[in-house]
Amino acid sequence: MLDQGAAPPATEPSAPKTAGPSALSALARRKPVEDLVAEGGQGEGGSLRRSLSMWQLTMISIGATLGTGIFVVLGEAVPLAGPAVTLAFVFAGLTALFSALSYAELAGTIPVAGSSYSYAYATMGELVAWVCGWCLLLEYGVSVAAVAVGWGDYLNELLNGTIGVTLPDALSAPPGEGGIFNLPALIVVVLAMLFLLGGAKESARANTIMVVVKIAALVLFCAIGFLGFSSGNYSDFMPLGVSSVGAAGAILFFSYIGFDAASTAGEEAENPKRDLPRAIMLSLVIVTALYVLVAAVAVGAWDWKKFEGSEATLAAIMNDVTGQSFWGTLLAAGAVISIASVVLTVLYGQTRILFAMSRDGLVPKVFAKVEPKSGTPRNNTLLVSLFCGVLAAAVPLGELVNATSIGTLFAFALVNVAVVVLRVKRPELERSFKVPFGPLFPILGFLFCGYSMYSLDMVTWVVFGLWMAAGLVFYFLYGMRRSRLATAEK
Repeated sequence: MLDQGAAPPATEPSAPKTAGPSALSALARRKPVEDLVAEGGQGEGGSLRRSLSMWQLTMISIGATLGTGIFVVLGEAVPLAGPAVTLAFVFAGLTALFSALSYAELAGTIPVAGSSYSYAYATMGELVAWVCGWCLLLEYGVSVAAVAVGWGDYLNELLNGTIGVTLPDALSAPPGEGGIFNLPALIVVVLAMLFLLGGAKESARANTIMVVVKIAALVLFCAIGFLGFSSGNYSDFMPLGVSSVGAAGAILFFSYIGFDAASTAGEEAENPKRDLPRAIMLSLVIVTALYVLVAAVAVGAWDWKKFEGSEATLAAIMNDVTGQSFWGTLLAAGAVISIASVVLTVLYGQTRILFAMSRDGLVPKVFAKVEPKSGTPRNNTLLVSLFCGVLAAAVPLGELVNATSIGTLFAFALVNVAVVVLRVKRPELERSFKVPFGPLFPILGFLFCGYSMYSLDMVTWVVFGLWMAAGLVFYFLYGMRRSRLATAEK
């Protein structure tokens, strides 16, 4: 019986609800591995097609990786480290190797389009997955723009060597570097977009041809550059100190961005569990060997101080060694083709990551819509290409390189953590490849990534912080409420 003055239970003010536990559980909700694999290839209105062989996956990884660091970034890294730039390439390659091992294990276990975003979703929860995916957008989207900027330098070298003209700075350089609009950078992104709209298999065929051309161009450079090799250029091997190697290595890590591109093809590979780990590891070995060889020959042929401010560096070295412009022009032609393949394959990876994030509801559905006839995310490709093309035309190369590197390193660090977490939480899962030495290599991969991030300058960290802040705002206002896991809970 109620006291006469007591209020009825129905009208009692309810205790204030605390959003803390539910909000925290929402941030930590994970997507089961089985669900990720089961929905592979499914999009809005159509499905991706499984048509890529192990050879084509390897070529995608090589195509996305090989070229940028040697053809473009080498000229920026040598002034930082001197002849020790060869060690910087090894350091960056070692950082990439540990992460590649983790990628290989996860790609063979969770063969889906989202790459490290999907791996984080299955292991560390939605918020961490979003952060990883947001970093991948920085890695892939901005690196497309950065590579496109470097493509314009070699295009000018080719035009000068063949018809004796070059594009004016106003149309071949971004604002701040003497230009108004970098037209070549926009053109190469549009060309890559047209290939991608034709379908994954057709794009892979074109990429394979371009990869063969780029390897031939680098082998040609080594053969000719070795004729001008002087051991005296290595007499002062580390003129700027040990720390310079780490600083150069952090920038050169940009050169290894792309070996994980094969993992974004998980839903278009014919046999992903077998082929993805093989393609990732094989591509990294080939790329690292070529990078170190070309860097060693380049520094042996040219005094390291001459690299400062140089454009189309390898072509300039060949002209210097031979005394003829023909060889440099030939290399520039190879570079124009090979750098275009980087744009093609990295743009491909960007669209597939957005496809996976859109399918999960974290970004608008337009990115998951598949055009049935070609089996490609058409609208996704058009929007991403437009964004990357404008970015490439308007932003200087150096700022793009550093921003891309820090986003990539952060995503790679999370992949190394994801391997350990998935082994602890789901030890029963079938793994077609396992990182050797238990958790040791993933831990080393995490530490190497952390050190490389630490070596980047403060401006890069500020840009990264602003990017992450914008990403978190978008997630809490949009993705957190609209994710498929959130709507399934209602």
